[in-house]
Amino acid sequence: MMKKKSISSSKASLVLFLCQMISALDVPLDSKLLEELSQPPTITQQSPKDYIVDPRENIVIQCEAKGKPPPSFSWTRNGTHFDIDKDAQVTMKPNSGTLVINIMNGGKAEAYEGVYQCTARNERGAAISNNIVIRPSRSPLWTKEKLEPNQVREGDSLVLHCRPPVGLPPPIIFWMDNAFQRLPQSERVSQGLNGDLYFSNVQPEDTREDYICYARFNHTQTIQQKQPISVKVFSTKPVTERQPILLTPTGSTSTKVELRGNVLLLECIAAGLPTPVIRWIKEGGELPANRTFFENFKKTLKIIEVSEADSGNYKCIARNILGSAHHVISVTVKAAPYWITAPRNLVLSPGEDGTLICRANGNPKPNISWLANGVPIAIAPEDPSRKVDGDTIIFSHVQERSSAVYQCNASNEYGYLLANAFVNILAEPPRILTPANKLYQVIADSPALLDCAYFGSPKPEIEWFKGVKGSILRGNEYVFHDNGTLEIPVAQKDSAGTYTCVARNELGKIQNEVQLEVKDPTMIIKQPEYKVIQRYGQVSFECIIKHDSTLLPTVIWLKDNDELPDDERFLVGKDNLTIMNVTDKDDGTYTCIVNTTLDSVSASAVLTVVAAPPTPAIIYARPNPPFDLELTGQLERSVELSWIPGDENNSPITNFVIEYEDGLHEPGVWHYQTEVPGTQTTVQLKLSPYVNYSFRVIAVNEIGRSQPSEPSEQYLTKSANPDENPSNVQGIGSEPDNLVITWESLKGFQSNGPGLQYKVSWRQKDVDDEWTSVIVANVSKYIVSGTPTFVPYEIKVQALNDLGYAPEPSEVIGHSGEDLPMVAPGNVQVHVINSTLAKVHWDPVPLKTVRGHLQGYKVYYWKVQSLSRRSRRHVEKKILTFRGNKTFGMLPGLEPYSSYKLNVRVVNGKGEGPASPDKVFKTPEGVPSSPSFLKITNPTLDSLTLEWGLPAHPNGVLTSYILKFQPINNTHELGPLVEIRIPANESSLILKNLNYSTRYKFYFNAQTSVGSGSQITEEAVTIMDEAGILRPAVGAGKVQPLYPRIRNVTTAAAETYANISWEYEGPDHANFYVEYGVAGSKEDWKKEIVNGSRSFFVLKGLTPGTAYKVRVGAEGLSGFRSSEDVFETGPAMASRQVDIATQGWFIGLMCAVALLILILLIVCFIRRNKGGKYPVKEKEDAHADPEIQPMKEDDGTFGEYRSLESDAEDHKPLKKGSRTPSDRTVKKEDSDDSLVDYGEGVNGQFNEDGSFIGQYSGKKEKEPAEGNESSEAPSPVNAMNSFV
Repeated sequence: MMKKKSISSSKASLVLFLCQMISALDVPLDSKLLEELSQPPTITQQSPKDYIVDPRENIVIQCEAKGKPPPSFSWTRNGTHFDIDKDAQVTMKPNSGTLVINIMNGGKAEAYEGVYQCTARNERGAAISNNIVIRPSRSPLWTKEKLEPNQVREGDSLVLHCRPPVGLPPPIIFWMDNAFQRLPQSERVSQGLNGDLYFSNVQPEDTREDYICYARFNHTQTIQQKQPISVKVFSTKPVTERQPILLTPTGSTSTKVELRGNVLLLECIAAGLPTPVIRWIKEGGELPANRTFFENFKKTLKIIEVSEADSGNYKCIARNILGSAHHVISVTVKAAPYWITAPRNLVLSPGEDGTLICRANGNPKPNISWLANGVPIAIAPEDPSRKVDGDTIIFSHVQERSSAVYQCNASNEYGYLLANAFVNILAEPPRILTPANKLYQVIADSPALLDCAYFGSPKPEIEWFKGVKGSILRGNEYVFHDNGTLEIPVAQKDSAGTYTCVARNELGKIQNEVQLEVKDPTMIIKQPEYKVIQRYGQVSFECIIKHDSTLLPTVIWLKDNDELPDDERFLVGKDNLTIMNVTDKDDGTYTCIVNTTLDSVSASAVLTVVAAPPTPAIIYARPNPPFDLELTGQLERSVELSWIPGDENNSPITNFVIEYEDGLHEPGVWHYQTEVPGTQTTVQLKLSPYVNYSFRVIAVNEIGRSQPSEPSEQYLTKSANPDENPSNVQGIGSEPDNLVITWESLKGFQSNGPGLQYKVSWRQKDVDDEWTSVIVANVSKYIVSGTPTFVPYEIKVQALNDLGYAPEPSEVIGHSGEDLPMVAPGNVQVHVINSTLAKVHWDPVPLKTVRGHLQGYKVYYWKVQSLSRRSRRHVEKKILTFRGNKTFGMLPGLEPYSSYKLNVRVVNGKGEGPASPDKVFKTPEGVPSSPSFLKITNPTLDSLTLEWGLPAHPNGVLTSYILKFQPINNTHELGPLVEIRIPANESSLILKNLNYSTRYKFYFNAQTSVGSGSQITEEAVTIMDEAGILRPAVGAGKVQPLYPRIRNVTTAAAETYANISWEYEGPDHANFYVEYGVAGSKEDWKKEIVNGSRSFFVLKGLTPGTAYKVRVGAEGLSGFRSSEDVFETGPAMASRQVDIATQGWFIGLMCAVALLILILLIVCFIRRNKGGKYPVKEKEDAHADPEIQPMKEDDGTFGEYRSLESDAEDHKPLKKGSRTPSDRTVKKEDSDDSLVDYGEGVNGQFNEDGSFIGQYSGKKEKEPAEGNESSEAPSPVNAMNSFV
């Protein structure tokens, strides 16, 4: 029995022209054959159905066709014959049906508008083109209109209308300013699909006078401009925020019809402040993946290549912080006709049968009509072999006269399709197209394909013979293909020879011979072997081959799958490869490849280069990767993998890790499969369906893991039903009326086959409902709309693919969306436990009113007022949450003696329910906080005044204050404690009968009826009695007196002396002493007694330029001293300084001195006018850097005195020659012409104790350069101002 098998052979030179039925002929695309065969016309090129032309250029309407004999052409215009010979502007191209209408030489495009159709005709039929509608493009001007300026309040919405002129085709709209710059657009300002400019809210920066709409007409390359629009934004404070409203489309719903295959554009633009954000959803489904795009700041939803499945309701939601608005657009996808099966050319032999099938679909379903040679078939010449049956024409026992071209027209309200298909009746004897005596060569044990391309009408029968006079070939060892090819699946040596192909039909017979030669396979009989070679040695790999003597082999050597290095050390012989002077770089895999014209074989070996002896160190390293991976025993769910281990590198291999790659779903990603012991080199691997497996092996030893091996060959397992269903199936509603079913999708290799989908099923639990199911694409979510609020559902999700379903999935329980609870908890009771803690009880709400998962209860509580103050304050509500179905809770941290309110609310996953009625409760009194302050003033010998403030938190009604006090001695020991109770309405107390000069510690706290609050402490001291005599202790609470205070010790130092001053607080008639010593020295302090009770003293006999420490103490009071002060005496000077000071009885002498100075000034003035110098000027030149003069130690003359109440300079050494208005000292630079320079000084006088009696100071200022100088008489008033 002969086997028939229809395949496409790579060896075949026969290409199918058109295929229709088993009985129809296939005409090969053989150029010589096609030239000889008659053929009806076929339209090969035509202009588009809707042809918009440029009115300024010639109109070219294309119509090209082929046929045998070549066809002639004719045209109709608007359904009637178009005689092109009568119109000088119209010509037809030679050997073509293309029309050229000359517009550029006087023709007008408008005159040639219409519907054109071309007919191509020869003796075997007529083909027609589509109806070609010719329309010239139009770009009309804008109509003039008066545009009023737009006055808009800040924050309001605004629409600037464009209303472009109607053009053909419609123009492209854009907005620009006077500078031809595009106006910036954003979420707030954007252009709609109709060209209008929408402002969600206007801002002051939107004010401008050049909003210009432009319309660009591409066909005519023109741009039209609208008049500029003016917008003025006026501000009002504050700007009112508004929730969104939709500017376009209007209303809550609208409809949209789009055609299949087109782009669906839906638009929503909203007004509002802040600017709303737009979101799109499809009700009851998801937006199509990979075809959905958002444009114009998400205001436009764009879906490309729409189909009927995209019909449905699309909702746009505009939202800002104040609310939202939405609009539902009901989209209906219609369809112009589209082909299911277009009619195909039919070639038949006389007497054969055939059919033309024309099947189209659309929405609405298209009407099918037939034409024959361009004429409706109903009025076409009758053909007894033809029968029309709807969308099919049936031909029976056709004859040559039945040749014709048939047109199928499928049309509905959205368009039409027109297809030409000819029926060509041919009577042709057999022809064999394969060249005679063609030679085929194959390798033994491989398939052999012998061609016999043929043609004839009727279709010839094909028979094959071996040898010239051999018998016809039959049997299972041969396969006979429909295209005439003979296949020998396993060619053997005895298959070689001459094969004859015979083609015959009723019109004749023809045969052709081809030759088959079967060659011996090429083999490597001596393969290269694994080699280990020492560095700098020589190694050789063999590659001995055996091949068919008629084939010429070529041998190529590779290193690591690349060409051999260009190095003279590599020597390639006839059957070997030798490497001289081996180096570490030569390490690798060497492959011998043998090629012939018919086959190719290869073999590899690894070269390992090691260090040279004599004592090579043992190197432990990771193993080399395994190699030569091989897959055997391939089954649907398992395969056996074997490999050859690489070098262990002196550390035994402990185990092998097998990894796999799924080239179908995750190419390039390797996953762990299994691992086996290091002694095993084969493993049986379990496989999953529909996975394109590759495997690699990694060797592991104690050092580490090897590099992965080269991947094995790929093995694609067969598809199967899914083995498992999606995991983590959940049903949780996002809205009160929906149920969102989600799941974790299967991974690629878990699909087990192509076309992975999911069957989502649900039904309401505990209700006798049937399962509702829907099959969705490979997504992970489905939304069920229109569900009741928070009811349980049984849910299951089942995987399926093109081969079937996964096992029945388990059911899970989900719930539709939650809504806010309906009722508040009732019977709220409060039990006050103490002044800071209360317990609240409530009755649970019925579960059916929770309308969601009960999460717990929230207690809101707040302080209304303090009962002790009766003053309200800002209410700060506190919240406590009690999880689960609890009916009580504790309220900690309450304030005592306060009035509180609380309410209770139930909480579910959606939020909180209504609040229970406010419950009022009061906390009892507590202990008060400490008084806000305790201040002790007005100390006397035996009394202190205490003042205090109310506690910040009385926590009740104050009943009294408790005052406790006790004395403290100088060793910090406490005396007896005295307690006094004070009425609550008092805020001060004079505490009498205390010890003088004694420190007391006070403890003070407030009390309520509950008890005493926390206390505040303070210390204070009574003063010493006026006589400075210590009184004996009398009675309790008497301790040693407290010493007075000495502070602010200051020093004013000169070269050998220093003035010490201090401030004293305490009883009068204290006797002071001054102690001093060199700073940093360990010597004992030197002590000087101060006469009387003065607060200053002069230390004499100090060393110049030395730092001293000083302190002041009170005589007779042991241990009472001031803090230390440090000062430094001035450096020794070469010149002397005499302070000019005197008392009142010196006034006469001072007057004489003043008169002498006046006489000297007169003399100097006269000498200067004569150009000479006077003695004073010479003194000035000699004393360019004057220095302060020291005190004469021999006569006790005092050089300079500074006020004891001077500034911070008191703590520093006296500056040389300085004088300020505060200290009354003399500035040398101010008066070089001084009495000191003339040897006339007045000595200051001191009492016996060193106190200062009086001082005289003189002052003289220099005048400008003219030399006019004046003098001022010494003033006794100035001297008295320095007295302390």
